[in-house]
Amino acid sequence: MSASFVYLASQSPRRRQLLAQIGVPHELLLPDADEDAEALEAERPGEAPEDYVVRVTRAKLDAALARWRRRALPPAPVLAADTTVALGRQVLGKPADTADARAMLARLSGRTHRVLTAVALAWPDADPLAVPRVHAALSTSHVRWRALTPAEIDAYVASGEPMGKAGAYAIQSGAARWTEHIDGSYSGIMGLPLFEVDRLLAESGWKP
Repeated sequence: MSASFVYLASQSPRRRQLLAQIGVPHELLLPDADEDAEALEAERPGEAPEDYVVRVTRAKLDAALARWRRRALPPAPVLAADTTVALGRQVLGKPADTADARAMLARLSGRTHRVLTAVALAWPDADPLAVPRVHAALSTSHVRWRALTPAEIDAYVASGEPMGKAGAYAIQSGAARWTEHIDGSYSGIMGLPLFEVDRLLAESGWKP
């Protein structure tokens, strides 16, 4: 099989930016209006953060593959990803509102947390009976923040940046000034670990 591009099953502009950074042409493969994409991110009681992010990513990939079949699109690798922030076994997903965002940021203040980004890729075949092989990886990074003042948290929340972000922040935003140390993948913290993505594309046989 050959393809000149990759399908990206994500609405994140950061993931598009990161794919472009390593020269991967891509087209968006987004949910239909009647799909409940948010439901895929629902947590399960007692689920470890690592298990959660891997499960959600695989669910996103499966939904994207089904979408690809319904739309009868040309074959090309389909890439899905999910990012979450974890404190111990607690998942800090996207804040529900500004109060939730403030609470998350206060919990991260002065502590080290994990950022987990799972990626999964499959290259579907035109044959509807063929089951594509799934290539998957998990990027784990540790991020340490200095202690934040209530005024800093309030100003960041007022900027609107926390909404729609796992852990209520984006590493490439003003939150960078709070980051004392990173152990892991900066692109993974942004939402798409480029080392792992490049490896998965090579494993699938796709070449730029």
